Amino acid sequence: MLVLTTPSIQGKKINEYYGLVTGESLLGANVYKDMFSGVRDVVGGRTSAYEEELKKAREVALESMKEKAADKGANAVIGVRLAYHNLGGTMGNTIMVTVFGTAVSYEE
Repeated sequence: MLVLTTPSIQGKKINEYYGLVTGESLLGANVYKDMFSGVRDVVGGRTSAYEEELKKAREVALESMKEKAADKGANAVIGVRLAYHNLGGTMGNTIMVTVFGTAVSYEE
């Protein structure tokens, strides 16, 4: 599945637009506790364990979006955007990763 941030596929003809597809993933508050209660894995002021958890959450959201696109018959998602939201409040320090774009089929 081709995933692009651009609104078109250079050199390719889009045959059909299937509409919006999304993917979401939550990074729970317990991740913060787990990372900072034990040994801190900090390199150059960055917490690599936290970055790895964000990467996993982003990959889950992307895979979810791609599955939804494939279910519609698409072979690409264009105009993809990614956002991180701190849900705070009653959700603690939960972070939601959201990804969305337009599912399309194009001539390969």
